[in-house]
Amino acid sequence: MKPAQMTASRTGNRFHAAAKILFDRIGAAIALLALSPILAAIALGIRLTMGTPIVFRQERAGLDGVPFTILKFRTMEMRAASCCGRPEACRGIQMAPGATIPRFARFVRRTGLDELPQLINILRGEMSFIGPRPLMVRYIPRYTAEQRRRHSVLPGISGWAQVNGRTDLSWSDRLTLDVWYVDHQSLWLDLRILWRTFRASAEGSGYSQSGSDTGPEFLGTGLPPGICPVTELPLAPAAVATAGKSAGGIHAPLA
Repeated sequence: MKPAQMTASRTGNRFHAAAKILFDRIGAAIALLALSPILAAIALGIRLTMGTPIVFRQERAGLDGVPFTILKFRTMEMRAASCCGRPEACRGIQMAPGATIPRFARFVRRTGLDELPQLINILRGEMSFIGPRPLMVRYIPRYTAEQRRRHSVLPGISGWAQVNGRTDLSWSDRLTLDVWYVDHQSLWLDLRILWRTFRASAEGSGYSQSGSDTGPEFLGTGLPPGICPVTELPLAPAAVATAGKSAGGIHAPLA
């Protein structure tokens, strides 16, 4: 790339970054005010159908891999994370045995309304409207150097991978799309992703073609054999033999 082209590229990146921050903060503030009746209705619906807590909080990896607490409306009855003993099939956080998802919670999740509390994350400067989805902090050492580049931008409520298959994609494809976004980010691309996200939400179709909203645990390249991908502790032989039976084979989503 010629010096003049490099200078133009840096100028364009700085403009995009400044415009994106402005759009995120103003947009999130307006959205919170405009959607406050909907937020209140969802909170009441969850309280009546599932009890408390209403908001699900979890530590995720943000910009440069720095942890932050993501906020979502709770739509699952979940128990403490434990390892299923089969790393290739593990879903990370597991639902309570025998738990069912109330119809109201299914609707909230299918339409993406469970993500609305993340508007607060945007106001805090922890997230953006558009960017790679924030994943588990424990995944960071499992990334390749190329995959780790997804953390060079703020994570988003929606992203390029989410509107191109979400959990129907392999982890390799999802992370490749995240890095592609990092290299091609622009206001036009953000608006394109935002429009496709709104359309999917309005249709209630989500982003998964298979109808499944769960994905397997990301094992990557940095997980030694015999180590639980969730607790990152050694697997006991007895636990491996009986793994998964107590969990009922039902798992909660990762994102």
